[in-house]
Amino acid sequence: LNKCCHQALVQIGKEIGVDPEVILATSHGRRSIDVLEILQPRLANWEYVCEAEGKIPTEFGHDAVELPGSRALLDHLEQSGAPWAIVTSGTRPLVTGWLDIMQLAHPKNMVTAEQVQRGKPDPACYRLGAERLGVKTGKGDVLVFEDAPAGVKAGKAAGFRVVALATTHSIEQLREAGADWVVRDLRSVRMVGWDKKAGEVKVEIADALVV
Repeated sequence: LNKCCHQALVQIGKEIGVDPEVILATSHGRRSIDVLEILQPRLANWEYVCEAEGKIPTEFGHDAVELPGSRALLDHLEQSGAPWAIVTSGTRPLVTGWLDIMQLAHPKNMVTAEQVQRGKPDPACYRLGAERLGVKTGKGDVLVFEDAPAGVKAGKAAGFRVVALATTHSIEQLREAGADWVVRDLRSVRMVGWDKKAGEVKVEIADALVV
């Protein structure tokens, strides 16, 4: 989705009078409203952010390419009935728009930017996600998948293990953020089982760049 997001940032940058490269350098893995608080405070409200983000999948979705391995992993989780959630710095209109455009599985549980007071790297979003999955913070294992240092830090601060995808940031940046594993993309991750009685999803990680 990188090309689409870059195109969207160029458009948003023109609208708010800020260099898109400045937005790009400060936004990845963070909520738009938090970035706007710094760059254009008058637009830092959910009405503007939801409207702007909601347009991105429909206007730029024709250039979208799914992350390798994502469809297989989500389909396996969904078909098995294993619990999973999306915890994102994007708004609900953005994430549901992308899932619809890409025809990917919709989770039963989702935490979006509007639902927490503080965005990543604050761990509140992941703690809320775990709560919605029925996992008490600090009890049981949660595996987080992230592609940005802010998200890696949020997952680790919540007390969870994190697989970082080296798709938008360097291996070193993700390692320094605290990732437990770094992989090139989701082709390195495979669901191998779901033990409903124990409440455990078994995942295999292959060809990790950092362990």
